[in-house]
Amino acid sequence: MARRGETIELAVLGLLHESPMHGYELRKRLNLMLGWGRVLSYGSLYPALKKMLRASWIEERTVPGAASTRRPRIVYQLTETGQDEFVRLMSEVGPTAWEDDNFDIRFAFFGRTDMEIRLRVLEGRRSRLQERLERVQSQLSLTQKEMDRYASELQRHGVESVEREVRWLSDLINAERQQQPVEAPAQEATAPAAPQSTSPSGQPDQPVT
Repeated sequence: MARRGETIELAVLGLLHESPMHGYELRKRLNLMLGWGRVLSYGSLYPALKKMLRASWIEERTVPGAASTRRPRIVYQLTETGQDEFVRLMSEVGPTAWEDDNFDIRFAFFGRTDMEIRLRVLEGRRSRLQERLERVQSQLSLTQKEMDRYASELQRHGVESVEREVRWLSDLINAERQQQPVEAPAQEATAPAAPQSTSPSGQPDQPVT
């Protein structure tokens, strides 16, 4: 299972792959990517940035601040080592690629991966959710009689949410497959000879001279 810190690192690498950013902008963009209810604090962001600085994945650059404050600002930018690490992480297709938090971040940067990797991640995520759906449905059928109305409604809502995501993933997978190039049929080595015309007597026509 991917740790939250690793998910943040992947997100930071992906954002800095687009352009250099300062801490405030990084935090704002990360919160948009992580979604509601998962607000990222500076207490989580800056330890991740320090770790990435030590690993030489990113580097700091000081730029002049606004005229009103005149305080210099620290901008973070990706190094060549960081670019290689981002490519490596985005190429992974193991179980961590389709976990809840990590999948969301991977999906946000799908435009930087090739079709084969996208398909494997999407199919892995769908399989994981289908397993989860079967497990929840079997448990629900056993315990529904023991639950009150609101607990049962919450379970039903969870099942419907997973079903919607499975349908969404299936649509994405079909769309990706439709983009795959279709191999052209093999060409004949030689073109068939044109039929030779004959005269009414059955003999081949002689060329006109």
